[in-house]
Amino acid sequence: MSDAFTTRVLNVASGSQETVVDLTRDCEAFLREVAAGRDGLLNVFVPHATAGVALIETGAGSDDDLLTALHSLLPADDRWQHRHGSPGHGRDHVLPAIVPPHATLPVIGGRLELGTWQSVCLVDTNQDNVNRQVRLSFLG
Repeated sequence: MSDAFTTRVLNVASGSQETVVDLTRDCEAFLREVAAGRDGLLNVFVPHATAGVALIETGAGSDDDLLTALHSLLPADDRWQHRHGSPGHGRDHVLPAIVPPHATLPVIGGRLELGTWQSVCLVDTNQDNVNRQVRLSFLG
């Protein structure tokens, strides 16, 4: 594989409760290792049918607000046709239509170019999967 494309899988323990996990430091560490000061693109991909990737402010309550909004939009009740797993699990399979399972971000001079308050986050509402994988890929 050439230096122009490098990929790595992160294993993330997301736990058994709805959560937003900040991946920004992991993304930055990956780029320090592989980007070597180059411009390019970082793709963050979650290969799961019940999780997504969001750019959101964290630490000021926005991550909790996101989970509250998702719970309002996608209640964990018996309305869902997809019924295996914990009660209301069908909503977890709708989540990636609202919070996509990927994000492609600019890398300038080997550094992730985010807005002042943006963080790269895994969004996981599925209580049945406590471990997730996140694939980071740099093209530059």
